[in-house]
Formats: sequence, structure tokens, C-alpha cells
Amino acid sequence: MFKKLLSSILLLFISLTFCAQQKYTIISGKIIDTLGIVKNANIININNNQGTFSNDEGLFRIFVAIGDSIQISSIQHVSQKIKVEKRIFEEKNIEIKLKLSTFILDEFELKRHNLSGRLGIDVKDVPKDKKDSLLRAVMDFSKIKMNTPQDEDYTDKRVRPQIVNVDPNSRFVGVGAGVTANIPFKYSERLWALRKDLAFKKGFPYKLISELGDKFFFDDLKIPLDNYFHFLEYCNPLGIEQLHKKGKLLEVIKILKDESISYLKIIKNE
Repeated sequence: MFKKLLSSILLLFISLTFCAQQKYTIISGKIIDTLGIVKNANIININNNQGTFSNDEGLFRIFVAIGDSIQISSIQHVSQKIKVEKRIFEEKNIEIKLKLSTFILDEFELKRHNLSGRLGIDVKDVPKDKKDSLLRAVMDFSKIKMNTPQDEDYTDKRVRPQIVNVDPNSRFVGVGAGVTANIPFKYSERLWALRKDLAFKKGFPYKLISELGDKFFFDDLKIPLDNYFHFLEYCNPLGIEQLHKKGKLLEVIKILKDESISYLKIIKNE
């Protein structure tokens, strides 16, 4: 059973790795409505769960592949979902126009009572609500004497509560009752650790580019967009994932800078 479960998890990891090596790119976009730009709109790539927000100018950038679905939502706007087609992927630019949400209030009747603005006179002229008057009369406790001593509730101390003894193992009598059953869970911790490690490996490329910025990889290191995932795999034997887990981001940056020189030479020769 454990071998089957382990094989299925490894198969899932291989498929996730294959998906991660798809052709990704960064597209830029602008969100507007009929009144102008839309600030602080939430943009999420549903396929890889990566998200961002539009800035004060309505601009945003997000990591996508062909076929991904992007959901845009904002307060006072109707949520919109857009599929990344080949045209959007190649142009690397998109403008999204959101519709304003319309809120319709219920009808209400405005009555005129010809009030004078003087409280002493207007209180007498305003019609009283019959339901409110009845409720006020029912809830009037002014005539109740709160300081009158009341008799204590009588409790017969001679009556003892019935004690029910229930043996939780009684219904298992004759079927090995009394024998302690130990269910082995010795593989649970390993499976949870493996699942956590797989989740980290899947999200590591997106988290790293979110922290260091696309300018660091594509402008400073001059890594081609299509080679981003391949470059991380090239550097992974040096332990960049483990260093990132331990919070040693400066060491990760140093390794990426050093290895980018040899990596660019290799892909140039190919």
C-alpha cells in the first residue's frame, strides 16, 4: 500500500515538474473602467495561484503561460476572467476594462409630518406607532418591586443522581476485547514531509522571482525568459532551494550571479 502511494506521489511530482517547464513569460497590463484607472485590483493566475495588485496607475505584471486563466476582481467592480491566448502571450501586453457594480436600493415611502423643528411641539404632533406603544407597555417593569425577597428553590439533598457505568469495550466482548489495538502510522510523518517538500519545489521558482524581481534575472543576469526554469535547475545542485528555506537569501543571490556567467556561455555555444 505504501509503495503504491509513494509511486503515485512521485508520478505527481514528475507531472508538476513537467508543467513547471512550460513556456512562461511575463505580461504587462493595465486595468481601467468607465471613470479611469483602477487601483489595487486583485489579479490572480488561477493555474499557478500566483497573484499581484495594480498600482496607482492601474498597471501590473504577472507570470503566465498560454492557456492560463487570469481573474481580476476589485471592490465596486464586476469580477472578470480572461484566458491567456497566443496573441496576448506574444504581445506581452493587455488592457482590461472592468464594469462598475450597480447597487439598487429598495423603494421607501417618505412621509411628511409638517414638523416645526421645535421638539416640545413636534413630539405631540408625530403619530405614534401602535405596535411600538404595545411593546413599551409589555416591557414596562416600573411597577415590579425588585427588593422583595423570593423563596429559594427547594432541592431534596437526600436524592442522589443515578450513576451510569458504561464500559466502552462491552460491545466488543468475545471479539478480542481487552487486547490493545495499535494502528501503525509510522509512514505518516514521511508522507507529510514529502508532500510539503513537493509543494515547496513547485512554488520555489515563483516565490524566488517574486522576492528578487524579474529585473534581477532578465536585466541584470541577462537570463532569457524561456530559460528561467532551466537556469534554476542548473543552479539547484548547489543547494539554492535549501539555502532559501533557511533564509540565506544573500548566499542564493551570490550563487545565481556566479553561475549565470557559465550558464550563458553554455547556452550560447549550444
